[in-house]
Amino acid sequence: MSVVPKRQAWSKKHEATPASAGRDVISAKAATRYEKMIDLAVYNTDGREVDSLKVDESALGSSVRYPLLKQAVVMYHANKRVGAAATKSRGMGAGSGRKLFRQKGTGNARVGNRRTGKRVGGGVTFAKGLRDFGKRMPKKQRKLARDSAILAKLLSNNVVVVDGLNFERPKTKDFVGILNNLKIERSCLVTISAEDVNLYKSAKNIPKVAVMPVDELNAGDICNYRKMLFTKEALLSFLNRDQHQT
Repeated sequence: MSVVPKRQAWSKKHEATPASAGRDVISAKAATRYEKMIDLAVYNTDGREVDSLKVDESALGSSVRYPLLKQAVVMYHANKRVGAAATKSRGMGAGSGRKLFRQKGTGNARVGNRRTGKRVGGGVTFAKGLRDFGKRMPKKQRKLARDSAILAKLLSNNVVVVDGLNFERPKTKDFVGILNNLKIERSCLVTISAEDVNLYKSAKNIPKVAVMPVDELNAGDICNYRKMLFTKEALLSFLNRDQHQT
């Protein structure tokens, strides 16, 4: 029986792995992380499944960036505020700035001029003025927030895809029937590839339903609605937007 020296046994035990093996492990992990696909069924207007689509999560940023999404929603809500509330301060009211009577010797409480905030007809203390509540975000951040909002809807099964929405004339009853066939009972954002006047008029009288072209999507509007209804053409044009831009 041969005895292995301690020095030789230690070197075999702690033999270093090749650097290429470590890179292979990292690349394999990265591949499994970025190759997540989401299966989406495509329905017709009668609610029957006619096709299917696969959406790569990496096309939408791979993960939902919740802090960025919160920042975008706050910005969109702030930009809708109208800071038009205004009241008159003591410097804006009519009346003299003269002290009503001298400080001492009259037996009355000391007073200032008639425009102070504690007298009837005087100005308002800490008066409100015109104010701009607007916020801004860089364009790349707005796009990332939009992609995160859509990915969050996909992961929560709140995205419905229909093969097409074609109306020869405006008909609200027909559009309500399509929503019922697709089992959309909550608020919904309908996304189309291009403007369609008949579709706009068919949906404008339905509560909590809005129609928007895919080019105008933003995180604020997406998060304001529970469901998203994409036409197949609109979803494919959105996922292939980088190819169209180049």
